[in-house]
Amino acid sequence: MPGDIMLIMRFHLVSGEDVSVMSEDFSGEPEALEAIAHALDERRSLVLTQARYGGESDLNGVVINLANVVSVRVLKTSSAEAGQYL
Repeated sequence: MPGDIMLIMRFHLVSGEDVSVMSEDFSGEPEALEAIAHALDERRSLVLTQARYGGESDLNGVVINLANVVSVRVLKTSSAEAGQYL
């Protein structure tokens, strides 16, 4: 059930920039990865309804354009502890 787990999604863009979004939209990493993969395959944006972007404290809706994303990592731990992309 969404809202059970706060996941960190790190998006690595073509420009080399990393963007982190914390989301409660998914019950676990496999569900989040599947949603991201489907959005990439269908060439559409990823829509999150319960997300925090950057240092914001409130949950908001976020639409992420995946067109310029090179890779994505989904984690339960701090992005600083996560290391490099594969």
